Amino acid sequence: MTEIPRQILITSALPYANGPIHLGHLVEYIQTDIWARFQRARGHNAIYVCADDAHGTPIMLKARAEGITPEELIARVRTEHEADFADFLVGFDHYHSTHSEENRACATRIYTSLKAGGHIAVRTIEQAYDPEAGMFLPDRFIKGACPKCGAADQYGDSCEVCGATYSPIDLVDPVSAISGARPVARESEHYFFQLADFEPFLREWTGSGRLQNAIRNKLNEWFEAGLADWDISRDAPYFGFQIPDAPGKFFYVWLDAPIGYMASFMAHAEQHGLDFDAWWGAGSETEMYHFIGKDIAYFHTLFWPAMLHGAGFRTPTAVFCHGFLTVNGQKMSKSRGTFIRARDYLDHLNPEALRYYFAAKLGSGVDDIDLSLDDFVQRVNSDLVGKLVNIASRCAGFLTKRFEGALADTLPRPDLHRQFVDAGDVIAEHYEGREYSQAVRHVMALADQANQYIDEARPWVLIKDPERGAEVQGICSQGLDLFRILVIYLAPVLPRLAERAGSFLNRADLSWAAREEPLTGGTIRPYEALMTRIEPAAVEALLEASKASLAPTKAAAETGTPAAGAPGGKAPAPSAEGAGATPTAAALEPIAETIDYDTFAKVDLRVARIVTAEHVEGADRLLRLALDLGGEQRQVFAGIRSAYRPEDLAGRLTVMVANLAPRKMRFGVSEGMVLAAGPGGGDIFLLTPDEGAQPGMRVK
Repeated sequence: MTEIPRQILITSALPYANGPIHLGHLVEYIQTDIWARFQRARGHNAIYVCADDAHGTPIMLKARAEGITPEELIARVRTEHEADFADFLVGFDHYHSTHSEENRACATRIYTSLKAGGHIAVRTIEQAYDPEAGMFLPDRFIKGACPKCGAADQYGDSCEVCGATYSPIDLVDPVSAISGARPVARESEHYFFQLADFEPFLREWTGSGRLQNAIRNKLNEWFEAGLADWDISRDAPYFGFQIPDAPGKFFYVWLDAPIGYMASFMAHAEQHGLDFDAWWGAGSETEMYHFIGKDIAYFHTLFWPAMLHGAGFRTPTAVFCHGFLTVNGQKMSKSRGTFIRARDYLDHLNPEALRYYFAAKLGSGVDDIDLSLDDFVQRVNSDLVGKLVNIASRCAGFLTKRFEGALADTLPRPDLHRQFVDAGDVIAEHYEGREYSQAVRHVMALADQANQYIDEARPWVLIKDPERGAEVQGICSQGLDLFRILVIYLAPVLPRLAERAGSFLNRADLSWAAREEPLTGGTIRPYEALMTRIEPAAVEALLEASKASLAPTKAAAETGTPAAGAPGGKAPAPSAEGAGATPTAAALEPIAETIDYDTFAKVDLRVARIVTAEHVEGADRLLRLALDLGGEQRQVFAGIRSAYRPEDLAGRLTVMVANLAPRKMRFGVSEGMVLAAGPGGGDIFLLTPDEGAQPGMRVK
């Protein structure tokens, strides 16, 4: 049955323009590109746009450290990003920049509409100011001791140890990450978007099937906590757009970043004669879908639809969130070489191998996916080389050598052709629902069936009998017919392989509907390898290259910003700078100042048994531990929730600082500290004594 063509606008989150694309980013862009290609294959008008997110303090500071203008920096990075995406076969219809006149116009139009509607408030706030750098500091550019628990070296918006949130001016002994100076409190007039004005609309919008269940449930928590006003302004110096009629005030990067979707489409529409308002107007009947990481759901499912609704624009049809990428079961690691840049991968391996592997892992949920490098090699070699292209290679030789490439006029098993064609309906449902792993699994089951058909028909035996030549021609034509159908099903994932296969088969049409026509009556070209095996040595070379390319740069050291974003970690708070697809990775912490032995000897380390562990209501990172010190029990709050489930900790031995003064927290009194190491997130490791240790023993 022919579908009615749909008008679909598709976007991915905007990569931040201060570093290279890495494999964590590519999960999203490959996922989106597959969906866009599938929709086009089905005959729909699917337009896929994206842009570089080019504003904010980190970009301004990085450009300053490199001795260039922000415009020069973002132009260079945009060229690099577009090259990486193109080489990974991510087929944007238009790629733009938030630092564009289209984005300025759209941002101004939305802000002006919100202001006219009474949704913008102006009030004076107190902020941290760096007197040496001459600028107000974003929260993440201030570090100091937590005002609640005293933990050292915490960022200016929240404590990684106790989970407390606070204002940067409340930090104990704060310092600027830019100059090292002590920030001072200074007042400034700021502009706020009154998000709570749209709570009834947002409750209806978020509950109308536009979001995944996990995201909708998280939004309910935010509704219950209350929708706060959103600070949408920043003070000069700042790289961004000035707010109309507000000298020295700039739009916060997160205001104009999602508007970049509109700007990119506007530029595309101007080039192709499309009606912008027909796609973005409040009464638009087109479909619009955003693919984003789960860490930025807050912005895309609350602020963004409220801004659009308040300014008289249409809202997204749906927002699809995905999880993060781990490599070999762990966060991407620079020391292990698994923090892999797109360009390093492209220098060593086939981009379609990664596209296929991601597709084989991706579903419609928000769970993280893992790139197991051993499994990656095995699966690509087995599925794509051993099953898929093997069908073509084993059939093509007989036709070119004995029949001058001519295909049979009819297929010996039209029922098998029909079976493979009919399977496309289920596979299409999987693609439409973003259940790519299910689609791939179904296709590979068909590939097994095609190979089984060839095995049972045994053309290599029949060809020895001169009278059975026509039979061999039919069998091999049937095999290539099945191969072509499989290629059509995998074309959204493997567009380059599909194009080469179409050329080899002399059938350029790889649309979904083209699978109906049997591959008969023409000729094929001589077969050339469509894909080759991945050698483990190539993966090892990639890991070594990744280690070498991730050495810290001078600019990163001076600005405190790493060269690339991380695939996961703490979701950015609504005030965090940088609106890219993923938050930035924290660098390894420097060694603290030395202490003398007598000072260290005062620390009383004791073995403790975890009696119970439980979540702390209202704290995202804390677990409440009851610790047995051999007859004495202590309560300790530990910031290890992201790495451990409470039920897995009971009965386990660990080590604690037993003579740490009790500290009153908003959740209760913490009577010590357990010892753990790691960069954070899922990589936190409790210190565990050797076998034979008993609660209460002193650690020497």
